[in-house]
Amino acid sequence: MKKISIVIPAYNEEGNVAMIHQKIKEVFDGLSSYDFEIIFVNDGSRDHTQQKLEELSSRYDEVKFIEFSRNFGHQPAVKAGMDNAHGNAVISMDGDLQHPPELIPEMIKKWEEGYDVVFTVRTYPKEISYFKRKTSDLFYKILSSLSDVNLTKGGGSDFRLLDAGAVEVMRTFNEDDLFLRGLTSWMGFKQTGIEFKANERLSGQSSYNLKKMFTFAFTGITAFSVKPLYLAAYLGFLFSALSVVGYGTYVIHSFIAKTEISGWASLIMTIVFFGGLQLIILGIMGIYLGKIFKQVKDRPNYIVKNKNF
Repeated sequence: MKKISIVIPAYNEEGNVAMIHQKIKEVFDGLSSYDFEIIFVNDGSRDHTQQKLEELSSRYDEVKFIEFSRNFGHQPAVKAGMDNAHGNAVISMDGDLQHPPELIPEMIKKWEEGYDVVFTVRTYPKEISYFKRKTSDLFYKILSSLSDVNLTKGGGSDFRLLDAGAVEVMRTFNEDDLFLRGLTSWMGFKQTGIEFKANERLSGQSSYNLKKMFTFAFTGITAFSVKPLYLAAYLGFLFSALSVVGYGTYVIHSFIAKTEISGWASLIMTIVFFGGLQLIILGIMGIYLGKIFKQVKDRPNYIVKNKNF
């Protein structure tokens, strides 16, 4: 009997963990030829998530939990679950039921057809705002154009199945700024996608705000490409050339027309503009330097405080 490991990161999900366990159990009741385990990773929750997980694990043998010493983030939590999973395939999904467990049989079917990675492509229902749909599409376009990974539009969800062989490769990665969506695409293997419509969050509030989304985007771009550094260099050459052509023309015109070259406003604007450009370029370089600084320390991605297996 093949075993499927379900990895679920949980941060303040006390109202969701019991329900998602029940939903997954119902799915596998219809998959009698497969055994399963659910590995909940408590990412430093501040509510009673850990208490709920301990209660569930005492009642159901398939429920496992890993408790972090503090909040390390969503991506390290998924990585921790994969590091401790021993199934023939591993499925990662969120704990708020926006990732429908009913899609698991189809993912397993694709895996049995020979695919090593089965990712999901999120589609948005009409109720989702136009702004959210467009910003999501823009995110994937920018990420694909500025990085060396090609994510399918809507295919950046952490709801995916990985064969045990792909998981074994994933365990070898020790990057400080984890971007598992990009790493999954970068690894290769035989991959296919399945479309799904995200459900409404069962309870609680999402911890992803606009700031975290921007940070996540920068992490994805800088983790897989040095294109921003080349872009900064190109901008430097471009604006230097424009300044020579533009102000050179102005100086020649003023010399011929015998007009006085003066004006504090234009001088200050020039200084501010190029000063800002230099800060942008230094900022891009600083991001990469900071990533090197954190990586060479070789600290672990997470610290496990407690687990029941």
